Amino acid sequence: MEIIIDGYNVIGSDTGLTGNLEHKRNSLVQQLASYHKNKGYGVTVVFDGWRSGSIDEVEQKREGICIVYSRLGEKADSVIVRRARKQSTGCVVVTSDREVRNAVERFGAVALYAGEFSDMLRNLARSFDEVEPDYLRRKHPRKETQDDYRKKKESGERSLIN
Repeated sequence: MEIIIDGYNVIGSDTGLTGNLEHKRNSLVQQLASYHKNKGYGVTVVFDGWRSGSIDEVEQKREGICIVYSRLGEKADSVIVRRARKQSTGCVVVTSDREVRNAVERFGAVALYAGEFSDMLRNLARSFDEVEPDYLRRKHPRKETQDDYRKKKESGERSLIN
């Protein structure tokens, strides 16, 4: 399983986006490295580089964590959605952005709020089994088919008749 994280969403939900962002990014990466070591999941954290980033998307590996900076002119949201589309049902996306959540859920990914994930990271000292929400068992959204629609309609008509 792969976890794709909106880095600034998690930082913002935990300590806010004011102050030394480089220090906050490094702190988050340390926490994610600890999470990765404990759980063994693939972890990718994506940060915005669209205002002052490189012309190309930058990807680094550190302590088993994939760190991605979006390219100049591209927001992290686009990178997250693109990577989630590739992973599909095999990933969890950590973001509080409603548009990103809706987009990745359409691909079958599970969306987890940044605040929920921040709580998990804060509680790393405790057993993960005690604090980690069971997001792996959440049902993946499924697109409604014509048959589903027809069954609902027929069921609704039957209840009106009865």
